[in-house]
Amino acid sequence: MAKDKQDNKKTNTSETADISKSKAKRQERKKEVAKERRNKRTAKIISIAVVVALVAVIALAAGKDLYLAALRTSSSADLSAGLTEDGKIKGFDAKKSLTLVDYANISVPADEVAATDEEVEEEIQSTLESYKEANTDPSLEIKDGDEVNIDYVGTIDGVEFEGGNSNGEGYDLVIGSGSFIDDFEQQLIGHKPGENVTVQVTFPEDYDDEEVAGKDADFAVTINSIGVTPELTDDFVAENITEEGVSTAEEYRAFVENKFYEQHLEEYLTNYIVENTTVKSYPSSYLKQVRATTKYNDESMLQYFSSYGMTNVWDLRDDDIDDELSYEKELRTRAEETAKNLMVYQAIFEDAGLTLDLDAVLAEMTEENGEDYVANMKENYGEAYIAQNEIREAVTDYLMERYK
Repeated sequence: MAKDKQDNKKTNTSETADISKSKAKRQERKKEVAKERRNKRTAKIISIAVVVALVAVIALAAGKDLYLAALRTSSSADLSAGLTEDGKIKGFDAKKSLTLVDYANISVPADEVAATDEEVEEEIQSTLESYKEANTDPSLEIKDGDEVNIDYVGTIDGVEFEGGNSNGEGYDLVIGSGSFIDDFEQQLIGHKPGENVTVQVTFPEDYDDEEVAGKDADFAVTINSIGVTPELTDDFVAENITEEGVSTAEEYRAFVENKFYEQHLEEYLTNYIVENTTVKSYPSSYLKQVRATTKYNDESMLQYFSSYGMTNVWDLRDDDIDDELSYEKELRTRAEETAKNLMVYQAIFEDAGLTLDLDAVLAEMTEENGEDYVANMKENYGEAYIAQNEIREAVTDYLMERYK
């Protein structure tokens, strides 16, 4: 009896173990099925998200292309488009479009428009330099900064080397310019026209010509002349300066000072009238035309710079203009600046009651430059554009006469 109970207990325990194992397997399988379902749902969600993302990218790209297509400017070479025959902007009403500067009461700061001593001296020196003459006077001595004319023959170990001979043609050299290798020019200081000088140098180790790099060389130098700059004297002015009313050194200096004063005054006035005018609205059709001609100018410039590796018009602009979209936005800013400038000049021209005789302008241009020049101007720019430029000139002259 006890044995039967024990056997029965073993049997029950075995069955229970089998049931437990079966249940565990069912639960494990249930977990696996649930996991597979979760993985499938996750994969489906991910695939949907990927598709949505791809659609968004495609839509964004398509949207950008559509935006660019709407924004893209068609270039035009017609500078007279959008202008009347007398050079005025079509559809432009100055009173409605601008809050015009009070151009009749501009306070010009004297210190901003006065000529500086530096620019006057630089201009005078430049004039004198243009009359520099080669002087063979043997009493002259070469100084640092002098322009000399020399001939030379270079040798290494007594043998001439290629490129080391001026062949008697004379070579203009500015002492201290660094045009020749180190110490060559300095060894000529103190010598005089007509002298023969031996200059000893050592070519740098990294010299371009490997045949002479790092080697010692002797140059037999003949000093032909020293360039001498004349001084500003009454005699020099009387002989060389042809400006009306200028016959002395003092008068020439005053002439130069006045030239810079007028340049500064014109720059101040023309900047002032634009900067202190506010645009309320632009004539939209003309603004579009200005964009077109501005882009045409950029494209024309690109043809020149293409040899330097530039392939797009935005390559010509600042570093932050690096694609078509940023270029088109910047193009609009430039067009507005140009249009504002032209609007201001036209407004002052009309407000001040100025007039323009285009026939007289063209006749004067013909007399000064010839018929072919005027015909070319008409063909390439149009009479309306010529008239617009004359409006600007008339306003500039008006302001200069008023304030100088």
